[in-house]
Amino acid sequence: MDKRTETPETEALSRMQLDPDIQEETRSLASVGAGLSQARAADTAAPTSTAILPLNVSSGAHRPSRGTVALATRAGGLNKFREMTTKFYQKAFLDPQLDPFIRSHDDPHGERFASWIAEKMGLGKPWTEERQTRAVCPFAAKGHSFDTPHDRSSAHFAAWHSPKRSDSKWGQHFKLDDSRVWMRLHFWSAREVGLFESAPDFMDYYIRFIGHFVSVYERTAPPFARESARWSAIAANTERYLSNGRRMDDVIGLSLSAALAQLPEHERTYTGSNAYVKLWPYELG
Repeated sequence: MDKRTETPETEALSRMQLDPDIQEETRSLASVGAGLSQARAADTAAPTSTAILPLNVSSGAHRPSRGTVALATRAGGLNKFREMTTKFYQKAFLDPQLDPFIRSHDDPHGERFASWIAEKMGLGKPWTEERQTRAVCPFAAKGHSFDTPHDRSSAHFAAWHSPKRSDSKWGQHFKLDDSRVWMRLHFWSAREVGLFESAPDFMDYYIRFIGHFVSVYERTAPPFARESARWSAIAANTERYLSNGRRMDDVIGLSLSAALAQLPEHERTYTGSNAYVKLWPYELG
C-alpha cells in the first residue's frame, strides 16, 4: 500500500506487523507447520537461582531462555497463567473501556493469552500449536467484513474494528488510556491469584515483559507498566474503581503530558528495545 494513502489504523497495523516479536511469531508458526523441532520446557535444564533476571531481548524481540523457563516454572507455569488470564478477562468483560474491543465473550481469550505467555517464557509452543488449527471465520462490523483473528496483529486489528465500539472510535488503535486500564486490570488479576506473593521474581520480570510488549500497541505506554502494577496494591484504588462503575477517571482521556506527570520522574522516560543506551525495562533500575 502507498504510504501516502495509509489511514491511521492501517499505519498502526503495518507498524505492528514489522515489530520483531510479531515477525518472530510468524516464523515460529511456519517452522512448527513444517514439522521442525519444537522447544519444550523439559528440554532445557532450568537454573534455580532467584537473582533478578534482565529482560531477555535481542534484535528488538523477546527471547525465552533457561532463566525465563525457571521463572515461569517456579511461578506455576501454564496452569497459573491460566488462572491469571481468566481473572483478567472476567474483569475486562465488565470494563466499559476494554469490553468494546472484545467482539465475543465466547472465544477462548483466557486460554489463548495464557498459552502465549507460557510460550514466550519458553514453556513449549502451546500458542503456536493452537494457531495451526484455529478456524478463521468472517464477521461483519458497521458494513465492513473482517476475518476472525489468527495471530496477535490480526487479533488487535479485529479489536479495533469490533462492532461493539462507538462510531467515533471504531477503527482506532489502542490509546494510552486503553493500555493503562488493560495493564492495571491485568496486574490486579496477577495479584489476586497470588503471583506477587508466591513468585515475586517472576512478577519483577513479568512487569518488564509487559512493558516491552505493550509498546507495539501504543508507543507511549511502556513507562506506565510499573505504576499499573502498583495500582492494585492499594485497596482504595480498586474500591474506587468498582464504586465508580468500573471507570478509571484518573486515566481515561488524559493527555500524555498529564499522564506522565502522575509518574515518578525517573519512570517517565522510555528508549525502546533498539536504543543504543537502553533504559528500563531493558536495563534494571
